[in-house]
Amino acid sequence: MQATEFEFRNRFWFICLTYFVGFGCYWLDPQNVVVVLVRWIFYRRDPHLHSLAARHAIQALFAVSAGLVTSAAWIRTWAGAYLRSDVVHDPAVHTERLVADGPYRHLRNPLYLGSMLLAIGMAGMASRTGSGILILGNLLIVLRLMGREEVALAQVQGEAYRSYVEEVPRFWPSLKPRLCPRGLQPKWLQAFWGEAWMWTFGLSGWIFAWKLDDHVYRMILCVSAIPYFLMRIMQRRRHQG
Repeated sequence: MQATEFEFRNRFWFICLTYFVGFGCYWLDPQNVVVVLVRWIFYRRDPHLHSLAARHAIQALFAVSAGLVTSAAWIRTWAGAYLRSDVVHDPAVHTERLVADGPYRHLRNPLYLGSMLLAIGMAGMASRTGSGILILGNLLIVLRLMGREEVALAQVQGEAYRSYVEEVPRFWPSLKPRLCPRGLQPKWLQAFWGEAWMWTFGLSGWIFAWKLDDHVYRMILCVSAIPYFLMRIMQRRRHQG
């Protein structure tokens, strides 16, 4: 299972599509998945979720979602510090070097693990139907993207990549590094800038879990979305130029 060149080149927009469709499902299924779960837990003693205990349960589950999104931001930032943000967001497959430092000593695809943690965390903000679309849609995309990258790296890097595959897990991280450090120096500033919007997702998630005010949540996301999309458009034009 591997993505086509068109899919890989436009992967950002395919991933965005899962979020637009997932959250758009509120038009058909208006019930938030977290609220539905808490209502099921409290269905006998507090079916309308008016108690303080029910509110705290809702806040706790939204905090879990925010924690997953924050973890995703950190993993992707850590990976981007070693891979470089211009490579992370480049529409082309890069096979000219094999990065085996930082998070790449623990797993081969930290960026895609971060993408899946983001999808699972954001699923808590979606409806029942939308949460399923977010998780399954992103999983399908991630598996296809990984397949294309792995084939390309194996063709170019040859034995070096096959040795790397034997040592380092594909998607589930090893707590203990599987390789010795290669001495590659991370570039943290460009990495944080490249994943800035994901950190905003995490921040807004924590604020929402605290306040349960979706107006503040939407305002933060909308304000942060404008510079992020402008940055992505400029990056794309620079790569095409």
